[in-house]
Amino acid sequence: MLDCGNREHRYGSMRAGNPQRNGEAMPEEAERVYTYCVYCQTQKCSHAAIQIQQIFHCRVIQPKREQLKWVKGKPIRETHDLLPGYLFLYADQEIEQPQTLREIMGVVRCLSDQEHRYILQGNDRTFALMLLENGGMIGKMKVYREGDKIRLCDGIYTGVETEIVKVNRRNLRMLVRIPFAGMQVETWVEYEMVKPIEE
Repeated sequence: MLDCGNREHRYGSMRAGNPQRNGEAMPEEAERVYTYCVYCQTQKCSHAAIQIQQIFHCRVIQPKREQLKWVKGKPIRETHDLLPGYLFLYADQEIEQPQTLREIMGVVRCLSDQEHRYILQGNDRTFALMLLENGGMIGKMKVYREGDKIRLCDGIYTGVETEIVKVNRRNLRMLVRIPFAGMQVETWVEYEMVKPIEE
């Protein structure tokens, strides 16, 4: 049995595929987070995530992506694995002998670089921290409000900047005003057709 001591970590707990933002690492804490990545047999990934979390006392993220799909005129949100088989680990202390992660059922290998370093470096670490910041979910829908400034990014009015008049969160649509024939015309557009304008 693997044993890495009875340490508690500051980044909260997470079951694979069910990300929670409790106790998430803040930007100023990021330098103290040790990040790792393991590859698992896809069908055993969730089980391996729970075992790693319990044995190594670290947070485990199984990355997901969220997509919007329209079915019979209604928006449906679908969630899929972003990187099937891959788990990202976050610990507040360096894991001793991370290669022993392979002893957990379902784990194929612990990823390392050409210098045999298991702690993620460079762009790999940046990606891992981005996952942590977003709760393991890529492509989350932004929450829009009346008065938000947005830019249209689809259709003949691509590039037009305007403000949101009204939001229909159930159907993921918003009412905006666009210039037409010297007037401001109101029209409904889908979330996917706009991008927020950062202040």
